Amino acid sequence: MNDTVLRAIRTRRVVRVLTPEPVDHRQLTAVLDSARYAPHAGNRRLHRYVAVTRPPLLRALRMVSPGMLQHPTAAIVVCVDWPQVRSYGFPPANPGPYIDVGTAAATLLLAAHGIGLGAGPVTSFSRAAVATLLNLADGVRPELIVCLGHPAAEQLPPVRRRGGPAWEDLIQWERG
Repeated sequence: MNDTVLRAIRTRRVVRVLTPEPVDHRQLTAVLDSARYAPHAGNRRLHRYVAVTRPPLLRALRMVSPGMLQHPTAAIVVCVDWPQVRSYGFPPANPGPYIDVGTAAATLLLAAHGIGLGAGPVTSFSRAAVATLLNLADGVRPELIVCLGHPAAEQLPPVRRRGGPAWEDLIQWERG
């Protein structure tokens, strides 16, 4: 059995300490390109991706993103095109666009890991401020930011939660 994919999944981590070395354009393009292979509801492509590499804009994103602990040298902002969602007849409460943000994020994070970049998702940010900074079209809303960069040699230890359930306690097998 070839467990290359499982090994990548098991070794991928949220990288919170990045070097100041810029992300190469080809690397950023490769990570962006991976999103097209993520599962999307009905293959409708309701998301937009904004690549950010300019240091002043990255600093401005950090200023409106309390969840952005790292100092990325590149970022990908995953957005939902809500007018497009409505044009397909999705009801407002449909979770599909958000699920697709998650599958895109997982794919972007694994792609970054696969080419040696550090990456981490950010969900704590001002959506209105980010939309303004990126000059997004009306109805295109930023939902998640993937920070990218070269991982520093020394990383912060992973956050450990105490007192939570064991992994096995979170799994239920069907009952026959």
